[in-house]
Amino acid sequence: MAVTILAIESSCDDTSVAIIRDGYVLSNLIANQDIHMSYGGVVPELASRAHQANIVPVTHQALVKAGVNAEEIDAVAFTRGPGLLGSLLVGTSFAKGFALAQNIPLIEVNHLQAHVLAHFILEKDKNNRLPSFPFLCLLVSGGHTRIIIMKSQLELKVIGNTIDDAAGEAFDKCGKVMGFTYPAGPLIDKLASEGNINAFRFSKPHVKGLDFSFSGLKTSFLYFLRDRLKEDPDFIEHNKADLCASLQHTIVSILIGKVVNASLQTGIREIGIAGGVSANSGLRNEMKREAEKRNWNLFIPEFRYTTDNAAMIGITGYYKYLRGEFSGHDVTPLARY
Repeated sequence: MAVTILAIESSCDDTSVAIIRDGYVLSNLIANQDIHMSYGGVVPELASRAHQANIVPVTHQALVKAGVNAEEIDAVAFTRGPGLLGSLLVGTSFAKGFALAQNIPLIEVNHLQAHVLAHFILEKDKNNRLPSFPFLCLLVSGGHTRIIIMKSQLELKVIGNTIDDAAGEAFDKCGKVMGFTYPAGPLIDKLASEGNINAFRFSKPHVKGLDFSFSGLKTSFLYFLRDRLKEDPDFIEHNKADLCASLQHTIVSILIGKVVNASLQTGIREIGIAGGVSANSGLRNEMKREAEKRNWNLFIPEFRYTTDNAAMIGITGYYKYLRGEFSGHDVTPLARY
């Protein structure tokens, strides 16, 4: 008998709803919130208010697009955390209400775990290529940078983590220093394609093992610009593309270096990337080069499954449903999960 999951993702500023049936995506809709761009980052209160306005119409549209009635839903999967507490509360409350109304189970999902499981999303009429286990994944986003080993869909082990800022934060904060709007990562990626990766050099942190650090790079970039702007007030404008290319190259080389070491230490050649920064073209291209050189079986998710989306919540919920991992209605959202 088919298993149909309604999935809710509301961890930050995007309201997303998906319908997953037996692992296949029937619909995956996202309502974005452009209002945060003018503030240089996500404003939690504005985000939670927008979720309240968006969640009902987006759910309705997801059901219509999937051709599914509410009565056909077998369970509701929702992001419990980590994320913004107010945003999570909207999604959690809606999931509880829907589950109570339909008398179906609730499934809580860890947002970070879901990013990794995006590799297991199935699409109809496509050649769905899935990783084998053990699977080594670099999870890199605005708030997290981790190296994870998957022993099964629901058995994950973190072997590397950031000790301060995440890679996505480094992109956004360095972009802010250059006067870019939030989020700066996509614009840096675009300009980097026009610049020289060797134009400038920025310090790389020396962190033992498989852990990451990006706060030093951020500081180095800030001081570099401060000194150059004293000499030439228009330095950023004159060197925008080269700055972006050099910065992106530095961040990507740090990430790639740790993944290579993790593969060598573990012997795992099933390799993937996940999270919002996995949409970065520099990272994707360098991962492909390393995969060719090192004979990796590389997995890179479709762009629509790199940023926050409900399909990844749904596929995680589907595997938890198969194992009977359900939550009670006393479940509360967690900013840190």
